[in-house]
Amino acid sequence: MIYEMRVYSCVPGGMPALLERFETTTLKIWDRMGLRPAGFFTTLVGTKNHDLTYFLAWESLAEREQLWNAFASDPEWVAARAAHQKAHGEVVANIASSFLSPTSFSTIK
Repeated sequence: MIYEMRVYSCVPGGMPALLERFETTTLKIWDRMGLRPAGFFTTLVGTKNHDLTYFLAWESLAEREQLWNAFASDPEWVAARAAHQKAHGEVVANIASSFLSPTSFSTIK
């Protein structure tokens, strides 16, 4: 299993709208498409208190490319993202992505 760590740095005040979009829209589309979220986190203490960090589980980089590209072009997602941007503006200032491989002693495999 490969894990993708994605960090969305929100514009000031953008976090509530981003969290709402994930909870009400994005996760339903991911479920339909077979994407596997492994956890979502906000920063409780620290300088990155405008960040949403989440993990996605992938069988391989090839699976990630296939499913992520399908998600990015999914008509329901494209329409939902456009409606969200119209209502809230751009809430994410920057996106960083890393791909992680569990160690042999990791509790998450």
